[in-house]
Amino acid sequence: MAAYSAYSDQELVAFLKLGDKTAFEEVYSRYGMMIYFKVNQMLRDEEAAKDLVQDVFMNLWSNAGQVKEDANLPGYLYVSSRNRIFNLIQRGKTRNDYVSSISRYATEASTETMDKLDERELMAIIALEIAKLPVKMRQVFEMSRLENLSHKEIAEKLGISEKTVKTQVHNALDILRVKLKSYGPGAMIILAMLNKD
Repeated sequence: MAAYSAYSDQELVAFLKLGDKTAFEEVYSRYGMMIYFKVNQMLRDEEAAKDLVQDVFMNLWSNAGQVKEDANLPGYLYVSSRNRIFNLIQRGKTRNDYVSSISRYATEASTETMDKLDERELMAIIALEIAKLPVKMRQVFEMSRLENLSHKEIAEKLGISEKTVKTQVHNALDILRVKLKSYGPGAMIILAMLNKD
């Protein structure tokens, strides 16, 4: 594995696409702890963080063929982790008392207080706002941003046009931008990460 430590991320991705387990081990060695710390910082639950990181890396291994060779590997892993955290929040698999307290806090807090919200709290607020989108719009938005499906794939699955998909995603982002503006620059940064088009 020592030789693999000299390879660039792009070279490791190329090896991953060929099913090279040593390349996978090097990627995990390089970025596993960093992603774990980031996830644990957001979830504040060590066991849940470990499970989520394991899932992220197993997904990388299973779907290596879909990763672009020029991808920013730590960025790809971070986005994958963040999307799974959104899914946990939206499916109610984080502590209900935490999400409901964030919801109350978001309703009552002043703009000054919002500047002090940490990333996990902002993500919970964003997840709650996504859940409030109109049903069809939310479905399209989640398929695009959380499941990483292309507009074409979503159109085929839902039996609608690609233009409709694009419009729904654009409208969802517009709604979220207005709703989240008062939460300060942190929320806008996370929202910008969802704006991948």
